[in-house]
Amino acid sequence: MPLVDLHGRSAWSILPPLILGFFMIMVDTTIVNIAVPTLQRELDASLVAVGWVNSAYLLSYAVLLLLAGRLGDRYGPKPVFVAGLVVFTLASAWCGLSGSIGMLIAARVVQGVGAALMTPQTMAMITRVFPATQRGAAMGLWGATAGVATIAGPLLGGVFVETWGWEWIFFVNVPVGVVALWLGLTRLPRLATNKRTFDVLGVVLSVVGLFAVVFGLQEGETYDWGTITGFVTVWGMIGLGLAVLVVFVWWQHRLGDGALLPLKLFRSRTFSLANVAGMSVSFAMIGIFFPLTIFLQSILGLSPLHAALINLPGSLVSGIVAPLAGRLSDRVPAKWVVATGFGVLAVAVAWLAAVVAPGVSVAAIIAPMTLFGIGTGCVFSPLANLATSGLDGRTAGAGAGAFNTTRQVGGVIGSAAVVATLTARLAVTLPAAAQDAAASLPEAVRQPFLDGFAGAGGSLEGGSGMPDLPAGVPDDVARQVGEAATTAFHAGFATAAGQTLAVTAAVLVVGLACALAMPRRHVEH
Repeated sequence: MPLVDLHGRSAWSILPPLILGFFMIMVDTTIVNIAVPTLQRELDASLVAVGWVNSAYLLSYAVLLLLAGRLGDRYGPKPVFVAGLVVFTLASAWCGLSGSIGMLIAARVVQGVGAALMTPQTMAMITRVFPATQRGAAMGLWGATAGVATIAGPLLGGVFVETWGWEWIFFVNVPVGVVALWLGLTRLPRLATNKRTFDVLGVVLSVVGLFAVVFGLQEGETYDWGTITGFVTVWGMIGLGLAVLVVFVWWQHRLGDGALLPLKLFRSRTFSLANVAGMSVSFAMIGIFFPLTIFLQSILGLSPLHAALINLPGSLVSGIVAPLAGRLSDRVPAKWVVATGFGVLAVAVAWLAAVVAPGVSVAAIIAPMTLFGIGTGCVFSPLANLATSGLDGRTAGAGAGAFNTTRQVGGVIGSAAVVATLTARLAVTLPAAAQDAAASLPEAVRQPFLDGFAGAGGSLEGGSGMPDLPAGVPDDVARQVGEAATTAFHAGFATAAGQTLAVTAAVLVVGLACALAMPRRHVEH
């Protein structure tokens, strides 16, 4: 029986609107990436400006999750979820109707606000409606939604961009949002609320602190980790954000139970470790897909859609495993399911790092990616189940907001760390690969060839080591130099990508350690 009165309906009847809303949120974190070249061309925008189409959404989404979770505790998960769904759906229509890059970025900010309002309510509603014996299975469907949607984004984006146009990566949300809204209004129950004084100062401190940290990490590479404007630097922005967050934690400690984020939540070893583990798996999702996507397209020469299709088996497997893992976490201590998932993820990423090479077959990439799908299926839902264990109606929203915030921040840290690592390794591996490739070149062009790659540094673009050849160089020699440049770039990038993936595998080991350190008792709510 559900924990609240659903007028004779099963607890499972609340899942359709929650899953539809969460699916749209997760799809929109990745669906835009495939449309970047099209947006540049059709909106006459720079690459940096188009990058903000995704960054703006992720920034507003991550910054407001804590606030959204507490709003659910105060006003109830249903009205906050419905409000977020309306905002998200209308903003999606606005995105598709945008005629300029500036308008599209503004619409994506609003879309992120709607996503932030919805996300904590999905977890809080499941926690407060489902009995403990079914909660893992329900979280399993929630986790399957996250895993499938994240990988399905590039696939759907490729289909829409190549058929109906980039606008439809946003327009498709409108009919789905309308259906989810009707289901939400008719299926979701009104739950008891917590009417304590609202922590306005905590809201301001959390938003300012998270904005500064997330902006600095997210855009650091854009500004070469230096000056943003005037005296404002990337590291200054990150430092300011961390200082504000320290003040925020002090203020939360002072307020106690009335805080935006009650710190007593972190007295639970399971909750604290689940948050760290959530950061780890989000880091991995970014850490694996960024270098792999470039490798598949730039080195193996696959089209964006074909590159996305390589992730399809893993996505399907994740969708199958997640509900099973969630159901299993209702029967055995969930920490063992999560630990198994992290172990599988670490092995999959290490395997991928070992096979990445210029001449690798597509099948050799699909195998570890399928194993990666099994790992994500084992981690997402049982980890969410562990994070919400021990939460009640007064703190379910706050706990869900904290868990999703740390998960998003983990992804932002992963993005910054992976780009920095890949760039740093390229500065070493490209010249080394050029040295090997230059051995077969005529002596007259050998040094210009090496100088070209020495100046390439950490470039992510192919052919950057091709030197300016002097006039009169025979065509066959020029062709030989071009082939050597391609060979060197492919070899250098593959090596750097493998080393970057190894860093991601190490971060997953941290998640494994967190899972193993959790208490052995079964999840109780």
